[in-house]
Amino acid sequence: KIPFRLNKNQALLTFDDEEVAQRLIKKGKHSMSLDSKTADVKAVPVTLEMGIKFELHVTISGRKICVSEIPELPIPEDWLRDQLELNFYKTQQGGGGEVEDVTYDRQSRTAVITFLTPGASNNFVGCTKYPFFAHGRSYKLSVSPSVDLCLKNCQPYWGVSKKTILLKGIQEMEEDEESIQDMIEIHFQKPSNGGGEIEKIKYVSKGATCVWFEE
Repeated sequence: KIPFRLNKNQALLTFDDEEVAQRLIKKGKHSMSLDSKTADVKAVPVTLEMGIKFELHVTISGRKICVSEIPELPIPEDWLRDQLELNFYKTQQGGGGEVEDVTYDRQSRTAVITFLTPGASNNFVGCTKYPFFAHGRSYKLSVSPSVDLCLKNCQPYWGVSKKTILLKGIQEMEEDEESIQDMIEIHFQKPSNGGGEIEKIKYVSKGATCVWFEE
């Protein structure tokens, strides 16, 4: 999405047909009737700010799972890693398998369990809580898949919205914002005024607002 600032007494009109928008922009100035008054407005192109296009690739590991909410126990870290390894090695709850590595972070109380066999982590799909037996007690650990995110083909882009026009110079009126917007829409929908079917319209009478364009 690309943001666009719409200022006071301006309107954005997006047409179904690109040719209608381009025809109105080419004409430039337009006279329309607003509450029995003739208003001269100007139609200009909508120049969008720079945006970024990218592809997001998500890979779910078949050998790793993420474990959180690990209890704080009065034992050394290497002992706790051993307890985690034993707990996820073919336990009675099913799943698991031979563990290749346990990476534990005491501060965040999280760990990453890496199994030796590819696909071992699939046994934990849909399992959000997993029993953990340590120090004579039973705890519930949160388990989730290990996900790698990769951004590819990042490209900056900018341009002009070919189906949208920006109306400038709309006079201040006593009518409410919605009524003025309706009058603008009626005028630019008429083929006799060079208009056509309007997909979206936004008019601002006070302050400014931000609208979003999608590619």
